[in-house]
Amino acid sequence: VQLQASGGGLVPAGGSLRLACESSARTFTRYGMGWFRQAPGQEREFVAAIGWHTGDTFYADSVQGRFAISKDNAKMTFLQMNSLKPEDTGLYYCAAKTGVGPMSSAAMYEYWGQGTLVTVSS
Repeated sequence: VQLQASGGGLVPAGGSLRLACESSARTFTRYGMGWFRQAPGQEREFVAAIGWHTGDTFYADSVQGRFAISKDNAKMTFLQMNSLKPEDTGLYYCAAKTGVGPMSSAAMYEYWGQGTLVTVSS
């Protein structure tokens, strides 16, 4: 299974971006999809996740109310990012997990995309 993230770019503070993640396999067993980010010199952190079958969504406190994760019924996962702040800058990764476990834990995800860069200017 390969994941391809896209949609990053340079935006001014207050702007919006929509990230997309496409999986190469339509029918692999997914329990959930997540988005993580990593700023320069910092550890990778959880951003948002969605239960593939339940549609339940989970967000980091820092993005709650500004970001929205969604999916289609096949291969795509999206992250709508509004009211962007300079501290949202980083490399954004999509990831897939096939088993149960905390949705916010990077260690629970087996498959990772290559990352797409989001830069928010002040």
